[in-house]
Amino acid sequence: MRRQFSFGGLGRKLGSVLGIAIAAAVVHWFQGEPDSPPATAPANQSASGQQAQSSAGSASAQRSSTPATRAATGSGAVPAGRYTLQGVVSKVADGDTVTLTVNGKSRRVRLDSIDAPETGHSAQEPGQPYAEAAQRYLDKLVGGKTLTAQCYRQDQFDRDVCALLLPDGNSANRVMVASGYAWAYTARRGDYLNDAAMPGLQQQARQAGQGLWAQGGPTEPWKWRYECWRNQRCDAP
Repeated sequence: MRRQFSFGGLGRKLGSVLGIAIAAAVVHWFQGEPDSPPATAPANQSASGQQAQSSAGSASAQRSSTPATRAATGSGAVPAGRYTLQGVVSKVADGDTVTLTVNGKSRRVRLDSIDAPETGHSAQEPGQPYAEAAQRYLDKLVGGKTLTAQCYRQDQFDRDVCALLLPDGNSANRVMVASGYAWAYTARRGDYLNDAAMPGLQQQARQAGQGLWAQGGPTEPWKWRYECWRNQRCDAP
């Protein structure tokens, strides 16, 4: 016996299929699409970005390296010391004297081969022009940093006389002279001059009008101590 074709049965089946499809679509809409993998830049675009970053970094490094610093760096190796100290620069007293905290103990360090403008001590011992500027410059250069001092001797004030080395192998001593914030210590025919690079750095700073060389006829600190402090013949501040 032939089966009779039933439109009612077909309708019920189609309705069931459509219902399942609609329900699946609704669930998919609420859930959203699955997370897609992060997009990656094309190889040529990535290389271009890296090259731009490298160029920017190089330009930044060039901006941070002043002519004075580059001159100081290119002056050969800093003379070797008899002993070394390593610690944190906890205080910068003036343009050529710092306190180095070594294993919890304070060591006063006098920067070798240079003499910075004198700070004032009293009415009878006034300070020199650029003394405060030199102190601030040195503090910005080394203050709070962990550094190594390459030391040559102790002076009559029990200070360690040293080259204060910077991370690039240069010395803060050289940078102070090259930047025009200290003199090469040429008093007494160079008895205090351990680093032979200093006079050349001073000459370059003077020709460029760096720091204290921007003023007319600055007085060397050793002459200031003798003429002003000892003999009370002080230049006008």
